[in-house]
Amino acid sequence: MDALAYNKELIRFESTSPLSNVEVSNYCEDKLKALGFDIERIEYDDANGVRKANVIAKKGNGTGGVAYFCHTDVVPADTWRIKEHGPFEPAVEGDKLYGRGSCDMKGSLSCALAAAERFSADELKQPFYITCTADEEVGYIGAKQVAQKSKLYREMVEGDARGIIGEPTMLEVVYAHKGTTGFSAVSQGRAAHSSTDKGLNANLAMIPFLAEMKAIHDETLQDPAWRDERFNPPTISWNIGINDHTTAINITPPQSVCTVYFRVMPNMDAQILVDRARKVAEKCGLEFQAHGNGAPLYVDPHSDFVNEFLDITGKTEAQTVTYGTDGAMFSDLKRKVVYGPGDIAQAHTDDEWITLEQLEQGTEMFEKLIRRWCT
Repeated sequence: MDALAYNKELIRFESTSPLSNVEVSNYCEDKLKALGFDIERIEYDDANGVRKANVIAKKGNGTGGVAYFCHTDVVPADTWRIKEHGPFEPAVEGDKLYGRGSCDMKGSLSCALAAAERFSADELKQPFYITCTADEEVGYIGAKQVAQKSKLYREMVEGDARGIIGEPTMLEVVYAHKGTTGFSAVSQGRAAHSSTDKGLNANLAMIPFLAEMKAIHDETLQDPAWRDERFNPPTISWNIGINDHTTAINITPPQSVCTVYFRVMPNMDAQILVDRARKVAEKCGLEFQAHGNGAPLYVDPHSDFVNEFLDITGKTEAQTVTYGTDGAMFSDLKRKVVYGPGDIAQAHTDDEWITLEQLEQGTEMFEKLIRRWCT
C-alpha cells in the first residue's frame, strides 16, 4: 500500500479525542505486525473512563536507528463544512486528500507505514520504531504513558535512537517548539434576582484577578525575559478566557471562571508565572488549579544530528514552530526533531486536507532516513 491508501483507511476511524482510539490502534497494530514489527501495547482509561491505547512497534535488530512518533487521535469535526462527504469519508479532489486527520497527523503515519513497507526486517541492521499515541490533542496523555511505562521507549533512549516527531512541517526540519501551560481560577457566588440583595456576584472577586492577568499579559509582550526572537510570534501568547455562567442579565453570576493558557519557549520557567497567578488568586479568595503542561522542545540546531538530518532531506536550515507536540513528553530522547508532511495551517480546519505530493514526498524522505540510519 502507498501512503494515500493508508491515509484513506486511517481517516475512516472516528478517533476524536473524546472517543476511544482502540479501533484505530487495532488497525495500526495489525498493519505493523503484517510489516514485520514486534508490538508493545499500553492501554489506559482517560479521566472520563474512556479506554485508550498506545501502540509501540519495532522492526529490525539491535538498538539505535530511527524512532518515529505520531498520534492517532484527531480533533472533533462538528463544524465540517463539505457537504459532499463527511469528515471521516476520505475524498480525493484534484491534488488533495480531504478528511479529518488527513494532515494532522494520519497522513504522516501513512508515510511512515509506506516507507517501512519498503524494507525487510533482515535489511535493518538498526531498528525502525513506530510509536502511535492517544490523546495528543488533549495534553499529550498517551505520550506520557509511553514515556513512563514502555520498555521499547526505554530501549530507544538507552540506544540513543534518532527521534522524529512526525507532525506537519511541510517536510521542514524543526529543532524547537514552544511549551504549553495552563491554569484556572474560580470565584464562587450565589445566583439571585439582581433587584434583590440575596445574591452574591462572583465577578466582584474575579475583577481584581483579571486586572493582574492583564498586567502580566502586557508585561510579557515587552519584557525580554519572556521573548525569544527565534519564534514567530516571539511572545508566550498569554491567552485569557473568562466565563461567568449567567443565563440572563438580571441574575447575579453564581460562578466566575478565568482560564489562562500560554506557551513558554526554551530556557523559560513557566512555573514563575503560575506561582505569581496563584498568589493573586489566593489574595482574591479564588480557587486555583494548575493544569498539565508540556515542556518546550529544543535540540542544538548546529548539532551533528541536525546537520545530518538537513543533509539527508536536502534542507539548508532548521526551523522553529509555535505549536506543541508529543515531543514534550520525550525529553529523555536527546536526538529528536519535528518533521513530517502536510501544512500545520490545514490542521483542525473545517475542510482539512493534505496534498498528494506531500504524501509522496513524505514517504520518500522517511525511506531515505531509514536507509541512512538503519541499513
